[in-house]
Amino acid sequence: MSTGVTAGTADFFVCDFLAVSPKHDLASMEHPLFSLSTRPDRRILSYAHNGHEITVTPSVKGRATIFDADILIFCISQLMAALNAGRPVARTLTLTAHDLLRATGRETSGDSYRRLREAFERLAGTRITTNITTGPKDDPIETTTGFGLIESWEIVRRTRAGRMVSVSVTLSEWLYRAVLSKSVLTLNRDYFSLRKPLERRIYELARKHCGRQPEWRASVEVLLKKSGSASPRRVFRAMLREIIRADTIPDYQLVEEPGDIIAFSPRSTVIDTADAPLLAPETLEEARRALPGYDVYALVAEWQGFWADTGRKPLRNPDKAFLGWLARRSG
Repeated sequence: MSTGVTAGTADFFVCDFLAVSPKHDLASMEHPLFSLSTRPDRRILSYAHNGHEITVTPSVKGRATIFDADILIFCISQLMAALNAGRPVARTLTLTAHDLLRATGRETSGDSYRRLREAFERLAGTRITTNITTGPKDDPIETTTGFGLIESWEIVRRTRAGRMVSVSVTLSEWLYRAVLSKSVLTLNRDYFSLRKPLERRIYELARKHCGRQPEWRASVEVLLKKSGSASPRRVFRAMLREIIRADTIPDYQLVEEPGDIIAFSPRSTVIDTADAPLLAPETLEEARRALPGYDVYALVAEWQGFWADTGRKPLRNPDKAFLGWLARRSG
């Protein structure tokens, strides 16, 4: 995979996105920055909760959607992988469009490239004004001026047929500070398989608020507000009940309780791999050779679960530990 994190014109880091866990920033998971609409959403969103205030102003293209946020997740994951490997990072990244589509579970047809371009336009055009701080807690920086979810983007290379090959993206300073301070959480890769916008948003809220707790409860009214849904409460409640019946939310189970309350509980250990061991691409290739036909990324996830359940001990050599576990598992 040829995605690079770049500063200036030099590539400093190459990361196999599928070998690392996808990550999202805490502020985006906590607050309704993204539209849940599948049609162009040109409403101005004003949101206030527990002293936090946000105004989200769309462009004529509409507000950035929760599916557009996949681009940010991809960028954040690349930057975090580079930081964890001790590599230099910068706000500007050069992304391979094909890799981005594959990593976020999308088709690689010509129409997908067109939709990807539209997503970049919405991300750059959506303006945020907020008092939410990002960066180190001992040195908070309050942002009160408007900024785009991405500062800019540029198609770097096209095919002869005009299809996007790679694109350069510059993140907002606000988002970049969140990454540098590691204010991120790991997502289950099945997040990208969720095709309903509200399913994705409910998972984000569960991941952010339930975390490693045994349970988190929230009223339907609070969930309606924090989701950013434009649906009336009765319609929103019906959609929640459909999600509960379908039981599609990764990692978490939802139960409706008396008093218009929804209870969230983890299905099993939810791994926050912000501090999880990272594996070299060569280790993944060795695992493929050792167990041909297996999904190596599923094996990595299983090993990370084993690592979490056995106390999250620091590993001097994660690659050796993984291969040793793999040998015992298949022995």
